[in-house]
Amino acid sequence: MDVMALLHPELVPAIEAFPLLTLNPEVLPAMRAAIGAVPELSNAVTRTEHLVGAVPVRVHRPVGVEGALPCVLSIHGGGLVLGSYAMDDATFDDWCPTLGIVGVSVEYRLAPETPYPGPLEDCYAALKWAYDNADELGIDRDRIGIRGISAGGGLAAGLALLARDRGEVPVAFQLLDCPMIDDRQHTPSSQLDGLPVWSRESNTFGWRSYLGDLYGTGDIPYTAAPARADDLSGLPPTFVSVGTVDGFRDEDITYALRLNQAGVPTELHVYPGAPHGYQMAGDSAIARQSRRDQLEWLARQVG
Repeated sequence: MDVMALLHPELVPAIEAFPLLTLNPEVLPAMRAAIGAVPELSNAVTRTEHLVGAVPVRVHRPVGVEGALPCVLSIHGGGLVLGSYAMDDATFDDWCPTLGIVGVSVEYRLAPETPYPGPLEDCYAALKWAYDNADELGIDRDRIGIRGISAGGGLAAGLALLARDRGEVPVAFQLLDCPMIDDRQHTPSSQLDGLPVWSRESNTFGWRSYLGDLYGTGDIPYTAAPARADDLSGLPPTFVSVGTVDGFRDEDITYALRLNQAGVPTELHVYPGAPHGYQMAGDSAIARQSRRDQLEWLARQVG
């Protein structure tokens, strides 16, 4: 199957301009170095730096808004091996004043240097810190939700399961944008060859890096790969989105279906012709629609 022929025509130029590199240990340092362009930000949001143990956390707050605000803890993407919490800056530059929220971004440690459960525990530490210090941070501790994109979406899904099981921090909602949640890669979409942006081979590398010695065994915890969870009950209201030309398509649609079957109010959006990383075509109709869908859903959660 020619997956490029399945792309929405409006997205083709942006996808064709994206370098088609397969992640491996040799190219990883250069790929990490290539990420880091600083977006132009407004003066409508203040950003403060904190350390939670050894984990850097950036807190975003709308200027001139007093009192306890709802909070979204965001986990960046990057295949579990790339990226930085700075990738959340532009999102919170929009969301904080628009929604009236506090944003918390976590600089979790990356694989393969830090495999599971290290990155997930970093995210949990940031979540619990925000909850424990809600009064000082101006956060409404009853309205703390989590959000993640791609690998960050997988970590967010694992974090929701971990928070449910530990019972220390109530999570009010979770937004999972094209989440990376199944290491087994046994769905039809995950087996497609020639996927743009995030290939089957890169996905394998990301999972191998994150799971380390657990990869390929029967001992992989569901907090590492949330699609493996047998019990999805007790999770908060959820938003799931994915494109039809994304290798994560089938695992994400199935996860949303199972959440609904478990009694979790779940909204699913599947964007025709959209590959992984379609958000880079920010002016496209699909990217604009996706942003509207997320904002409208978040507004209902924090309202």
